[in-house]
Amino acid sequence: MLLVISYYMSPKPIRPTDAELEILTVLWSRGASTVREVYETLRKRKKSVQYATVLKFMQIMAQKGLLKRDDTDRAHVYEPAHSRETVQQQLAGDLLERGFAWSMKNLLIGALSARKASKEELSELRKLLDEYEKGNR
Repeated sequence: MLLVISYYMSPKPIRPTDAELEILTVLWSRGASTVREVYETLRKRKKSVQYATVLKFMQIMAQKGLLKRDDTDRAHVYEPAHSRETVQQQLAGDLLERGFAWSMKNLLIGALSARKASKEELSELRKLLDEYEKGNR
């Protein structure tokens, strides 16, 4: 239930595109970085990325409030405006609302049928559900 409450508490939902999520993922793992550093990391993952495209995306993301930009140095340094957890929570809430009509059961069934979960993942899910039921989360 906490997910639903925090989803509505945000004045504007965070809805990054797939490309924006790739950039955010780089920044979450690297920390504050220049466009060049993000570009180099993305280039290692996929060959077709262009520096100018990464630059434009990061500029737009700063305008949208997804990134913070420090322009005190010649090379601007960007960092995520929101934590990974906040963005994931917002995305999950959005998916829960739009795709599953707020049915957590259907969301979980959909997730489990999309990919086989390992025994470790299932054990962790059981543990998390028990903690939520006890009110520890």
